[in-house]
Amino acid sequence: MIFNTLRTLATITLIVLTDGANLEANRGNHVRYDNYSVYKVRYQNNLERQTLLSLTQQPHSIKLWHEARHELHLLVSPQSLPEFVTFLSRSNFSAEIFIQNVQKAIDNEYAANSRATEDTFSWKRYNNLAEIEDWLDDILARYPKVTEGFVIGKSYEGRPIRGIKISYKIGNPGVFIESNIHAREWITSATATWFINELLSSNEELVRELAESHDWYIVPVLNVDGFVYSHEKDRLWRKTRQPSAGSSCVGADANRNYNSHWMENGGASADPCAEDYAGPFPFSEPEAKAMAEFISGIKDKLNVLLAFHSYSQLLLSPYGHSSEVVPYNHKDLMQVAKAYADAVQALPYGTIYQYGTSAGLLYPVSGSTKDWAYNEQDIKISYTVEFRDTGKFGFVLPPSHIIPNAEEALAGIEALLRECKKLGYLQLKYKV
Repeated sequence: MIFNTLRTLATITLIVLTDGANLEANRGNHVRYDNYSVYKVRYQNNLERQTLLSLTQQPHSIKLWHEARHELHLLVSPQSLPEFVTFLSRSNFSAEIFIQNVQKAIDNEYAANSRATEDTFSWKRYNNLAEIEDWLDDILARYPKVTEGFVIGKSYEGRPIRGIKISYKIGNPGVFIESNIHAREWITSATATWFINELLSSNEELVRELAESHDWYIVPVLNVDGFVYSHEKDRLWRKTRQPSAGSSCVGADANRNYNSHWMENGGASADPCAEDYAGPFPFSEPEAKAMAEFISGIKDKLNVLLAFHSYSQLLLSPYGHSSEVVPYNHKDLMQVAKAYADAVQALPYGTIYQYGTSAGLLYPVSGSTKDWAYNEQDIKISYTVEFRDTGKFGFVLPPSHIIPNAEEALAGIEALLRECKKLGYLQLKYKV
């Protein structure tokens, strides 16, 4: 265990408590995370997992940052570090520090954004919602023959949830891409917009074939309210922004809010303060409901659904609610996922992706987009794609990763669809 490091940090914390801003003191401006740290804690079984998760039940103390296979990544406030050290000293858990000062990582990200001084939309920095929507307007104006804008609905705060369809000819199989359902995962909308641009502007033969042989439906930012809040108030905000009845906590995890095995097998939380709160009932969140209604209206045109997320470098297939059962086409899903992973690793970056079912490779996840699409909409190629990285930066991924990550997504998706075609999953579901 890293007790010496933890005890040193705990001692330092006691000195800086009066200077370090906490969450409550910064409601009027940006929430700050001075001296907040992220630790990786390994567990062996579900009982140990639940023991660790119990640490996160008090708001604004120790929070769940992320969960990977057999490990939790915990965001620990300076105030909670002594408690965390005590817990570790009394248990058999070991902890490894990922990020020593989260606010420094956020500041570095903002600084890198500021250095990217382009007046126009750029993939050298993270763009906010207004910039993304202006860029979409420009794209639609520049490519009117092959693009079409659409609005799937409105958010809780009344913002339109916009998307773009790219279609070069009638009779193409359809691919739907959902992005930024979790507000803080900025790399997802950055990758989605870069991908849109490549489909429309690249002259490379493989990209042209990819673009012109499929109909693309892409929503760059689904959780528009949360995305704006993550830019303007709290960089680490994840959920929607609809208030929770009977609680001071706000928002739900829209990726636990779909009506597919909702709240089964511990795949989401009933606590409104939890990061994976499933909402009071399925489709309680306007964003998830709007997405479901839109996809239901075009499901006969869709062969593939990809939900962009970060982080962990994973390709996750159904099912999320149970590791005891797998889809009838599990073997095919693994073959397609392997094609994605192999294509990404073959690039000069050498990035490694793992793949498997959500419940089998990670942990129970109920009410997710991909499982709903697979179970309820007959979209038999449905994945969650978890982008870079594996924890060094986590959600605060420097903008220098945008283009490399997007290039990996392009190579992976091209290989994925090529394998889908080989296996017969791109046959049209409707008559031309």
